[in-house]
Formats: sequence, C-alpha cells, structure tokens
Amino acid sequence: MSYDILIIGGGPGGYVAAIRAAQLGAKVCVVEKDKVGGTCLNRGCIPTKSILSSIKVLSLITEAEHFGIEVGNFKPNFKAIIDRKNTIIEKSVQGIEFLFKSYGVDLVRGEGSIKKAGLVVVKDASGEKEIEAKNIIVASGSEPANIPMFQIDGKKVITSTEALNLTEYPEKIIIIGGGVIGCEFATIFSRLGVKVTIIEMMPCIIPTEDIQLGRRLQSLLKKQGIEIFTGSKITKLTKDKDVTVELESGEKYTADLVLVSIGRSLNTKNLGLENIGVKTGPRGEIIVNEFLETNVPGIYAIGDVTAKIMLAHVASAQGRQAVENILKEKKPMDYSLIPSCIFTQPEIGTIGLSETKAKEKGIDVTTGTFQFAGLGKAQAMGETEGIARLIVDKKTDKILGGQIIGPDATSLIAEVVLAIKLGATAMEIAETIHAHPTLPEAVLEAAEDVHDMSVHLAKKKKR
Repeated sequence: MSYDILIIGGGPGGYVAAIRAAQLGAKVCVVEKDKVGGTCLNRGCIPTKSILSSIKVLSLITEAEHFGIEVGNFKPNFKAIIDRKNTIIEKSVQGIEFLFKSYGVDLVRGEGSIKKAGLVVVKDASGEKEIEAKNIIVASGSEPANIPMFQIDGKKVITSTEALNLTEYPEKIIIIGGGVIGCEFATIFSRLGVKVTIIEMMPCIIPTEDIQLGRRLQSLLKKQGIEIFTGSKITKLTKDKDVTVELESGEKYTADLVLVSIGRSLNTKNLGLENIGVKTGPRGEIIVNEFLETNVPGIYAIGDVTAKIMLAHVASAQGRQAVENILKEKKPMDYSLIPSCIFTQPEIGTIGLSETKAKEKGIDVTTGTFQFAGLGKAQAMGETEGIARLIVDKKTDKILGGQIIGPDATSLIAEVVLAIKLGATAMEIAETIHAHPTLPEAVLEAAEDVHDMSVHLAKKKKR
C-alpha cells in the first residue's frame, strides 16, 4: 500500500487533515489504534458537553417555578445521562467513518510507528504490516497525566476519562486542579447535588485566563456552593474507605472520590521518532517549524503532540494547514487568534489581548463593558450573571480582545474573533444593527460603551 499522505491518529487534527487532503485530490490513509475522533470526541469535548447539556436541563427544571411552571417530584438518572452521552459519541464516530468512505480515505486499525522516512509499520492483533507514504503527519494526541503522588487507580482516584463513565455520582468529590477541565466537572457534579471542593495550587482558578476573569468565575462558583481553595499545595493523599488529601498548611479534606485534572501527557512514545531522528522537546513534544514540519523532510506533526496550544480547534486548524502546505503553497500557521472556551455555568469565551496583556505590550487601551443583567433576552432566560468586555486600541479604535462570561459566551465570542480578524473598530460594531431581543446585543452594548454611548447603561459621571 502506498499513499500521498499517511496520518497517525484520527482525532480532531488527524481526521480533519485526512478529509482536507482527500478534498485536494490526495490518496490518504489514517492509522488509528482506537476510535476515530480522538480524545475530543470520545473522552473530552463532546462527552462533557453532552453531560453539561443534561445538567442544564436539570437546572431549568430545578428553577421551573421562577418561570411559572409547577413541577412534581423529579431526580436525575445519571446512568441515563451517561447512556445518552455514549449514544452521541457513537453516532459521531460513525459520522466520521462515513465521511472517510465518502472521500475515499482508508482507515487502518492498529498502532502506527515510523520505521523510516516514508514507511510506517502498523501493529494489530493479527500482526504487522508496512505502509508506504510520501508524507507522514503525526497526530497522536495526549492523555491525562498520571502523577504518581496522587495514586490514580481509576476507582477512588480518577481522571476525566473515568469521570465520564461513572454510572453513579458520589456524595462528596475533591477536584485537584482548578483549570478548565476541573471547573467544568465542578459544574457538573455541583448541579447534581454533590459536595464539590476544588483545590488549586495557583493563586486563582482558570490560571491560563486573565486573573480578573478567574476571580469572577470563582465568585460565581462559590455562589453555587462549590468550595474553592487557591494557592494550596497538596502534600499527601491517603486512601481508605474515603480519600483524604492533606495540604501544605496541614489542613485535611475527605471525599468519596478524587478527580485529578492537572495537565496532560503527550502521546509521543512508541512512534519510532528516534528511528529517524525527529527532534523532541523536554516534555516529549515534537518540535515543528511554522509550517508544521519536523526536522526530517516529509514528516509533519499537528495537535497536542506539538504542545503549541492544546485545543481541539487548534489541532483541526493545524491539520488543514499541514495538508495545504504539503499539497499547495506553503503558509505559516497563525496562532494569533485562538478563541478559548470554558463550558461552566455561566460559560466563558475569550479572544485576543486582555487589558493587562495589552498594557504589558505598551498599548494604550480603553474598554467597554456591559452586564448581561441589562439585556432583555438574558432577563427572559433567567440567566443574568456575567459581562461582555471589549479591549480596544485607544488610538485606532480597533478591537484587540474580548472577554465574555455569561449565557452562551462560547458562541458569542465568535463575533469578536471575526471583528479582530477583519480589523473592525468598536464604532463599526456599535453601528452594526443587532437583532433584538438577543444575547449578541451584549457585544453591541459593550462596543457602544467604549465611546460612552451605551443606551442601556446609566450616564457615567465625569471625572
């Protein structure tokens, strides 16, 4: 068998790259040892959003009286929630496989490793076979990091992988790590009535985001009954009937279950990279240039294994770009506009520069802010927590960044991404008619506020 492009890994980077390559006329093969869709579809993005959708329905029923609806006795059926999640995953997996067939992409089951440039060995239960390819793209992804001191056993101490397959939920859970994954699971378990404790070593939760945003989310999660300890280092974990974690301060906390959500390890072992001298970094990441090329001609890498920005939509964008660099004109991968989305309740969507980062770069900025509580649509939905905020270059009025925390923030941020991409100004957004009543009006009002023109904000006092 011989191909123009062979891709090791069928996750959001690999399968998107395969389809794009086939669209451009290449003969393509994907080697996948598990199900197509990778972590995102099978153990990450899609399963958590499926469960969160069930949790949102539960929240609505819980608050039904506020909407004038009387509801009798009800309770969540967690097994049914997980079954629904599994059905969605299976349909999506079948959908990707259908697309492969539609475009003539060959799917080879097994574990792929590079024997030499242009040759991949695939191992499965029946043995080994060799596949030739002019170009190889490594898209093998990542998995939850196994940190020895936390004694992860998949039963009492679990990762996100096991958390997504629980059939019953605990009374108390400790979540180690207040990043994106930890906060999303905290939202899930808290809405199910579980006593949730987050322990985060950094000064604030979601430490990859602006600290003001983290503090705001922390305040909202605490209102939901979630206990949060920041700046807290765990020194000991013991397992008995329950699990106990001890902090550096000497304080101890006990729960039925501990979820470890600290970091991910890169799947770069057993790929045969050493056979051909592909350069790797200190974490095992594959070193690539701006064209997603390794130091070995004909070998590319995309997604989490490059340790650039470990998000599914980045992997997909890298996949498209790598393929186009192979088959068309070379262009560098652009990481300047990558939206970040956190699916807590309320949601968070961010893009571009925060006010702090802009000032660190020496840019004179102004901001525009609007509270969702001022929107008729948010009032009607009963979801008034949160704000939309724009960071704007004071000289040019161009949008430099946006931060939204509130209902559907992960969708609303797309308008700000496009605005920055097209070089739009705050005034241009302000002069763009937004439908009423809708949530995107929060972005409109924030743009108007940049120029003190928001009609739904009280007049500001002159300094």
